[in-house]
Amino acid sequence: MSAVATKETRYVFKVVPHHKQRYETIGDWIPGRPAHVVASRLRNPDYEFLVLLHEMVEHELCKKHGISDSVVVAFDKRFEEERRQGLHSVSAEPGASQRAPYRKEHAAATRIERLAAKQLGVNWKRYTAALVKLSSNSRIKHPPHRR
Repeated sequence: MSAVATKETRYVFKVVPHHKQRYETIGDWIPGRPAHVVASRLRNPDYEFLVLLHEMVEHELCKKHGISDSVVVAFDKRFEEERRQGLHSVSAEPGASQRAPYRKEHAAATRIERLAAKQLGVNWKRYTAALVKLSSNSRIKHPPHRR
């Protein structure tokens, strides 16, 4: 069954093949009416839920704090280019960077994501390893990040 967005719909959640993401990321949010929250397919519904949860929280906080999608995407793409130049480790997340314009929002979303993971019985190390594995098998060959 396919969901239909109505005027009351605030979010549309999608799980897509990793190569269908609009840039190298495991999770993404695209503002609008409704906002789209997208996770790369991870073959584990709990993992996909956690990525979607993180993105939804981060989107709402960025929106509340006046941080636009274009600012976040520009920063993420610049960070990934710097990673390719060897300026960031393979495990570094753009949103955790001191320079990230959405660092506080990313950190808050990660805290909520970790709490949910614990309640779901998800091992955090295995979960993050699955994210790295997906990205290392991707077309771009660098580590994943959630926005």
